[in-house]
Amino acid sequence: MASSPAVLMRLVASAYTVAEKAGTIVRKVLQSGELGIVEKTGANDLQTLADRLVQKSICASLSKSFPKVTIIGEEELPAEDAEEELLENGHSSLILQKSCPDQYASLKEEELVVWVDPLDGTKEYTEGLLDHVTVLIGIAYGGTAIAGVINQPFYNYQMGAGASLGRTLWGVLGLGAFGFQLQEVPDGKRIVTTTRSHSNKLVIDAVQAMEPHDVIRVGGAGNKIIQLVEGKASAYVFASPGCKKWDTCAPEAILHAVGGKLTDMHGNAYRYDANVKHMNSAGVLATLRNHEYYLSRVPQVVLQALPSD
Repeated sequence: MASSPAVLMRLVASAYTVAEKAGTIVRKVLQSGELGIVEKTGANDLQTLADRLVQKSICASLSKSFPKVTIIGEEELPAEDAEEELLENGHSSLILQKSCPDQYASLKEEELVVWVDPLDGTKEYTEGLLDHVTVLIGIAYGGTAIAGVINQPFYNYQMGAGASLGRTLWGVLGLGAFGFQLQEVPDGKRIVTTTRSHSNKLVIDAVQAMEPHDVIRVGGAGNKIIQLVEGKASAYVFASPGCKKWDTCAPEAILHAVGGKLTDMHGNAYRYDANVKHMNSAGVLATLRNHEYYLSRVPQVVLQALPSD
């Protein structure tokens, strides 16, 4: 008789269906026209009904199936039971069929930390820039992001009526990443993706120092990492605090699963233990290839302004 799947693979398989459910909720809230927008710390830091419902859905669904896993979500919400219609207890059978990498095969629930961004790119969501929006579920062990699930609720939305909306990408270190076609930017071309709504002089200086042939300004950390793995950008450069652990855990795991790299602006890895501070205060530098080149170009003034944790 086949042994039951490893805890990690069961968690990823559940996170996949939970993320798909989240995508459905995000689309429904938009269709309703009632976004329920509130400002958290200002006009660039928003929360909508979709953020609140999705976080309740993800956290309650995963807690029910994996009660000993630590789950940390972006939104500070009152502790209350989630409505039955928000719960998702399914799992992806395709993921369960894959072998768990040996180094993670015997992990226990209590050793895993899940970082949840229910709606990455909230500002863009409220402005109708729907392709920027993602749902992020990252899984960490021993402080390292080892698995991630990213749902894009509005993937294909520009294809018009009748197009099948949404897709889910996922990856596990040592296994690979799935749900997209891995591509690289053509050789010799440097395309930098950076923030759309959180720019400042440091951010601009760091981007220019990379000597890019082109610069893309978009919302959402998840969206920017997807640009890296689909060959639309060579580097994600954000020389500023502002990004948090729930923004980078899932994307980092998927990027690392295909041989890419995400660090702070000094080249140091971020940690995803349950007790770490949430802010990625030394910025984010992510690449699919040639990380050392981009690190070597980071200006001294940026490194001095953003001390590593």
